[in-house]
Amino acid sequence: MRFYEYESRAIAKREGIPVTDYGLAHTPEEARAIAERIGGPVVIKSQVLTGGRMKAGGVAFADTPEEAAAHAERILQLEIRGHKPRGVLVDPRAQVKKEYYAGVVWDGIRKRPVMIFSDMGGIDIEEVAEKHPEHVARRHFSNVLPFSGFEAKECVARVGVTGSQLNRAAQILAKLAQLFVKYDMTLAEINPLGELEDGSFVALDAHMEMENEARPRQQKLLQELGVRPEETRQAREPTPFELRGEEIDAMDHRGVAGNVTEFDGNLGLVIGAGGGSLTLFDAVRKYGGRPANYCEIGGNPSVRKACELAKLVLSKPGVDKIAVMMSIVSNTRVDIVARGVIKACLELGYDPAEKIAIFRIPGAWEDEGYKILERYGVEYCDRSVSMHEAARRAVEKIQGTAVAA
Repeated sequence: MRFYEYESRAIAKREGIPVTDYGLAHTPEEARAIAERIGGPVVIKSQVLTGGRMKAGGVAFADTPEEAAAHAERILQLEIRGHKPRGVLVDPRAQVKKEYYAGVVWDGIRKRPVMIFSDMGGIDIEEVAEKHPEHVARRHFSNVLPFSGFEAKECVARVGVTGSQLNRAAQILAKLAQLFVKYDMTLAEINPLGELEDGSFVALDAHMEMENEARPRQQKLLQELGVRPEETRQAREPTPFELRGEEIDAMDHRGVAGNVTEFDGNLGLVIGAGGGSLTLFDAVRKYGGRPANYCEIGGNPSVRKACELAKLVLSKPGVDKIAVMMSIVSNTRVDIVARGVIKACLELGYDPAEKIAIFRIPGAWEDEGYKILERYGVEYCDRSVSMHEAARRAVEKIQGTAVAA
């Protein structure tokens, strides 16, 4: 789940990272009062869970409380990428000597967090890494063993920061790394991290994201921040298709039909959960296919749940065929999934042999499942056929032309 900037700043402050004396306003009058308290030029920033605020007009500068109120009135009504603002952050305009970037992200390949530090802050870190790689330092660290401040110091030093600035910046990066682990974050960044004229450092902006599955464990933090249990904090509002997927998953406790995400393709996917589903999704795209959705099904769902999920995908406008694919399963019965997807085709008036491009689920009760598929003329393959090959066959079937392996 994603945090608003004001929440990310609150987390940073909670862990001892210096932040500016900002305030959150929900009305122009509140923005004026905060600007009066600050007593100088301020920045008005829209609080939305998306990027591109500056380009969209969601950031403005004010020299007086009256200007702050006027900007707040406009920004509070401004929708950015489909997001309406939670409020506006009123922030003092700091006198910055130099801007840095400090961040921690989860490295899915190395399976451990990595600190990132750059002496070119205030701009997109990916852009800096691409155009000026010598200005970006990285340092992996353990999320199990005790953290050493030397690890952060080593990372900061790699971009040429020395002296007292090295010590001060390293302390902030170390605290960022520690809160990353403490609060089950997937991303924690300060951009820019400002060095002021007196040599001190302060977070001028912050962005944090937490593992969704960690919400029960992090209830104390979420309650302090005022995050309601029903808030999903997704990058966008779920579509009716995705909401129906949630309903299907909730209708029966048996198995999982989750992470239903809508796309614009013509090949519907009913695929297993975990890394295998991502592999299959990528394989379909690799061979030129256009997925209509992403979803995960597993955990031995009932026939009804498999049927309803397949019906949802089949009913999506633009879907010509579906591909039912998983890795080798042990906790899901092949015959149950086969019954479910065939039942979905029949209830919608489709010929399963025409609507199911490929069925590739080897594992428990596979012989029984394959007999059902044979009865309806559905093309299937066993474990001797790789997931990539199954994806290729599905794309070939829907395109009606040969696809090179």
